[in-house]
Amino acid sequence: MLYRVAEDGLFSEKRGIIMKSNMGSIDRALRIIIGLILMGLALTDKVGWWGWIGIVPVVTGALGSCPVYSIIGLNTCGKKNCDKK
Repeated sequence: MLYRVAEDGLFSEKRGIIMKSNMGSIDRALRIIIGLILMGLALTDKVGWWGWIGIVPVVTGALGSCPVYSIIGLNTCGKKNCDKK
């Protein structure tokens, strides 16, 4: 099954939109930067193995969708960015 990142979320050819985008561009950028810093610190042994948790914000930032945001009903993207179709 092929997945791709669309403007409004993660998209599957068979199922359509799987994960709707719920993060704004600043939120996404900060997650990716913080995640990469954590992974870099783990790679250089500046922090322990827990630094590899940086994978989570990198992936959620790249996809533009946070499962925790979906559960608690939070949406950080403005109407201009999320309503694109």
